[in-house]
Amino acid sequence: MIKIKTLLVAINAKYIHTSLAVRSIDVYCKQNNTNINVKEFTINNNEDTIINEIYAEKPDFLGFSCYIWNINLVLDLISTIKKLLPNIKIFVGGPEVSYEYEYIFEKGVDIVCIGEGEKTVKELVDNFNNKKCIDSSFKNIDGIAFKLDNNIIVTKDRELLCLDEIPFVYKDGLEGTEHKILYYEASRGCPYSCQYCLSSLEKGLRFLSEERVKQDLNFFLKNNVKQVKFVDRTFNCNKKFALMIWNYLIDNDNGITNFHFEISADIVDDEMLETLKRARLGLFQFEIGVQSTNDATLDEIKRKTNLQKLFDKVNKIKELKNIHQHLDLIAGLPFEDYEIFKNSFNDVFNVYPEQFQLGFLKLLKGSGLRINANKYGIVYKEKAPYEVLYTSLINYDKMNMLKSIEEMVETYYNSDKAINTIKYGIKFFNSSFDFFENLAIYWEENNYNNVSPSKMKLYEVIYTFLNNIDNIDKNILNEIVKFDILLNDNIKSLPTWINTDYNSNFKEKERLFYNNKENIEKYIPHLNNYDAKQLSRMCYFEKFNIDIENIINSNFNIIDKKETYILFDYYTKNDLIYKVKYHFLERGNFYEA
Repeated sequence: MIKIKTLLVAINAKYIHTSLAVRSIDVYCKQNNTNINVKEFTINNNEDTIINEIYAEKPDFLGFSCYIWNINLVLDLISTIKKLLPNIKIFVGGPEVSYEYEYIFEKGVDIVCIGEGEKTVKELVDNFNNKKCIDSSFKNIDGIAFKLDNNIIVTKDRELLCLDEIPFVYKDGLEGTEHKILYYEASRGCPYSCQYCLSSLEKGLRFLSEERVKQDLNFFLKNNVKQVKFVDRTFNCNKKFALMIWNYLIDNDNGITNFHFEISADIVDDEMLETLKRARLGLFQFEIGVQSTNDATLDEIKRKTNLQKLFDKVNKIKELKNIHQHLDLIAGLPFEDYEIFKNSFNDVFNVYPEQFQLGFLKLLKGSGLRINANKYGIVYKEKAPYEVLYTSLINYDKMNMLKSIEEMVETYYNSDKAINTIKYGIKFFNSSFDFFENLAIYWEENNYNNVSPSKMKLYEVIYTFLNNIDNIDKNILNEIVKFDILLNDNIKSLPTWINTDYNSNFKEKERLFYNNKENIEKYIPHLNNYDAKQLSRMCYFEKFNIDIENIINSNFNIIDKKETYILFDYYTKNDLIYKVKYHFLERGNFYEA
């Protein structure tokens, strides 16, 4: 019997992403004696290139994994492929088609997989192998919708798999994943019912066995994978399970791999903190969805959060100084106007997480907020990703301003380009939000939103912006901006708009330092095989007219105008904040930052 050729296609948002869904379906099918082929592309690939590669495969049965970032492209591809291969049958699956699928049949789709896909796809392929067509026998396959005789038939819900039945997706190796983020799933489901999220619609909460998890994680560790992102919706909802994994990773740390988790900070307890205290700097990375600090909003979207505990635990994790934290907010939620969102922004930003993600509400198909959009006055784009345009409480102009603020946060804060400049500048505004709002206005007034400023131009923009602020000390600002530039970039010389105070005394101090073997051995011993001339290219020696160390330690509340010398070592990075290591020289004595 000649078997049909099945091709499953993933179209990722970025080159560095990998598709966990299609890989999971692929390994499940192969383990259960069903053969399929898989291809991965990105939304940035040329559409004709994707079409040509699919056409070259000449599949009989073609499947697409559908998400908000690729659904528009997928539908365009289906339309063209149906013209090129008129006898092909096409199935789709994924969150974008699992909750509203009637319209999808008008686009040339033959079958929709609803919900979990591993066993469903296996049975689809097996049945199509036997029938070579779509007939009434497909009614016996759970978890699908298909069109037969102009009628849409929806079968019963599929019973969920035990996760251990699904093979480890990377069991055959890591070919094709070089320089990409690897995703891993230790559990499915979520105990919460957040109305903007599709996880609230999933039934139950399932976990891999401890033995299986340790076996999988050991693979990542032995292969020195750079980063693994757990896709578990609330990783620490099961304390025992979370501690088991954290302890295993700490005890078997390879010194290389970073693991990213999405957690609820308010349920982190003292035992978890004691465990996390043992982690290597840079081993763990946490994403924490705050979303809003308005109690009425949190109640309405059914997000159960104890904000006091959340911020307490975020600060305690921050005090450990070994875990990179991402905190998230969502603009456009119910009961949140511009001023209330401003309060949420300030509450989150003032914690100074390593990353502050300001996102905009997306009305996902099947979500509670999409169903009740009219009730909340939420107006959103008709096309994916269904992003909010405005609400009854935040008009379109204000929403655009929030997007401009988000751009400034990304450009200056999340990039770590000007963290100290920001902290100093905020002191001259009523709040952190006001700082970024005014910076956004300045950015647009000077038309920077229509150009792509160079790295050094970005520093000049924020320097000029703050120079125009009343009561700011321009000399102190100059020194802090200079510090941020050198903290980020190994430059040959500072820009002309930065004031410097170079003289023969400065140059002599620099020469003496690089020629002093004791200094080299104490502070940059990894560079002790290089001569003074080489060291001057690998490091940067600079004079400051303020005590940078004291300023940072006092959270920019104490400004001490004292001559200080700093050595920037561009060959040593801090794994938490990805900055260079730096050392202070004060009156001839060195001490490490």
